[in-house]
Amino acid sequence: MRKADLAALDCGIAQALGVLGDHWAFLILREVAGGTVRFDALQRELDISRRALTERLTGLVEHGVLRRELYSDRPPRAEYLLTEKGEGLLPVLIALQDWGTRHCIGDGNLTATADPDSAEARRVRDLTGRRLPDVRLVGHDGSAARPAEPGTWTVLFLFPGAFAPGERGYPPGWGDIPGAAGCTAEATTYAADHARFADLGAVVRGVSTQRPDQLAAFVTHARLPYPLLSDQDGRLAAGLLLPTFRAGGVERLKRLSLLVDPLGVIRAVQFPITDPAGSVAEMFGLLKSLL
Repeated sequence: MRKADLAALDCGIAQALGVLGDHWAFLILREVAGGTVRFDALQRELDISRRALTERLTGLVEHGVLRRELYSDRPPRAEYLLTEKGEGLLPVLIALQDWGTRHCIGDGNLTATADPDSAEARRVRDLTGRRLPDVRLVGHDGSAARPAEPGTWTVLFLFPGAFAPGERGYPPGWGDIPGAAGCTAEATTYAADHARFADLGAVVRGVSTQRPDQLAAFVTHARLPYPLLSDQDGRLAAGLLLPTFRAGGVERLKRLSLLVDPLGVIRAVQFPITDPAGSVAEMFGLLKSLL
């Protein structure tokens, strides 16, 4: 079936495939979401011919998935950025990665963690030295916030989900998913050690895919002295290709922690985390060793 024929079908899947075309479109979106937005950098990362890359970028711009923004007039040079329509594809990228990790790379079992020698763990460890994407998340108070605080060290711990008593949140069988339990212990341990991190000039922030109102309820219940941020739209997860798992109909972040320097560069990674509370002391030691 030709691409033109797909556009005539009354099927959302067919219509989407008519826009995205082939695997190159998905890989281009993956790179752009991660901050690779210039032509030469995209070609280098994807190892694609200039002609093929030009054709895909032109198509994605024509369909309103990407937009061109000039950063040089002479000679004319442009960056390719996600539009609102393009950002709507981020959950699709996350779901594809989750499915591929679980069913193609993994053994098909549902897990919130990973084997230390797995391809997923190696991919996460390779985040060291990478700059955080320039995204905005929503804080538990409803305000927009960067994942890391510019100009200072930031401990960013990502967790599957934490809920205040009485809140509907944990899906059935949550405790049976390896690595899912322990969010409350991790969050409250960071709260107890918050002053020690502050003494070293570092801020602490937690991130999950929960709604801001759910995070606000947990912050109040646990009396957390630091903010929790919602990545419910998948901007950070897609930008860094963070490991996720699906439970209760929601894509959730696997437990991992990042230590980000004042320039926004990831300097240390903790993954997998087998002891949520104990990982806080380990992170404190990592921070101290880098100062």
